[in-house]
Amino acid sequence: MSLREFIQRLPKTETHLHVEASLAFDLLKSLGDPRFQEPPASWKPDFRFKDFTEFDTLILGMLAPWFTSAERYHVAAKQTFARHVEQNVRYVETSFHLGITEFISDSAENIVAAIRDAAPPELEVRVFSGMTGDLHRPPMDAVIRDALRLKWLAGVDLHGHERFPVQDWVPEIWRKAADAGKELKAHAGEFGPASSVREAVERLGVRRVQHGIRAVDDPEVVALLVREQVTLDITPISNVKLRSVPSMREHPLRKLMAAGVRCTISTDDPLVFGNSLTDEYVALATEAGFTRAELVQLARNGFDAGTMNPERKGAALRELDGIVAELG
Repeated sequence: MSLREFIQRLPKTETHLHVEASLAFDLLKSLGDPRFQEPPASWKPDFRFKDFTEFDTLILGMLAPWFTSAERYHVAAKQTFARHVEQNVRYVETSFHLGITEFISDSAENIVAAIRDAAPPELEVRVFSGMTGDLHRPPMDAVIRDALRLKWLAGVDLHGHERFPVQDWVPEIWRKAADAGKELKAHAGEFGPASSVREAVERLGVRRVQHGIRAVDDPEVVALLVREQVTLDITPISNVKLRSVPSMREHPLRKLMAAGVRCTISTDDPLVFGNSLTDEYVALATEAGFTRAELVQLARNGFDAGTMNPERKGAALRELDGIVAELG
């Protein structure tokens, strides 16, 4: 069995995905804008962003023309989820940027419904509300409070560049989200140091850190992650192209796993990086030397971390057990 055939056979999850940045390029191209007739240079395997500002400028310029309504979210998510099904993905956690409601006429409730309704029956989807550190200002205060009351909102995720300290309003909102039964996430430890991962865990109370790879630089933070059973939702290709790590071979994923940290694999922003979940697994195997058994473990970690229907989760884990048995 070839490597790609093996990866295709694995039931998988995607737990770190920005729904806006998973927009299929063909949809963007369909707008007829001459800027978007060819994929960006960042799709090339050897491309590296100069810095986060270059990345941020590119992605905002690509997303603004498409995401103008909840219906556009539905159309985009439907194609995204269809690609997941093609790759044998069973469970997805995706976030949308709550701040978009300042610029379009649709509400957070309509956006969440549009994304959820786009999911096919064979794929379970959880929708998170992403918030940047500067979001808590009039008139967004009421929008944030209302979002926490949405029944089908799975949780909250702190977005944005980690060079900025966590503002004082964030812990309060994260506590309110927890009180409302929502799951807590935060981006930390990709550009920020290991201390940003500690802050996310201790100050915000998250047990799901998006990226978190710089935790490897501080043994005490690694020990904290293991002790508190924190999951790192890691996006290797993104990390390399954004220069968070020098190369796939030097990625700290294996060190974190060896230390006992549960890690999952996702794509982050496929519109910008030109990657698929299959590509992530292939890169780890071919460039970082991950064995097939290690790839199975990464797939298993996603199911263990998620809140999937127990029967469906059990079925997926039994499939993975069967593959492990075949590997011997």
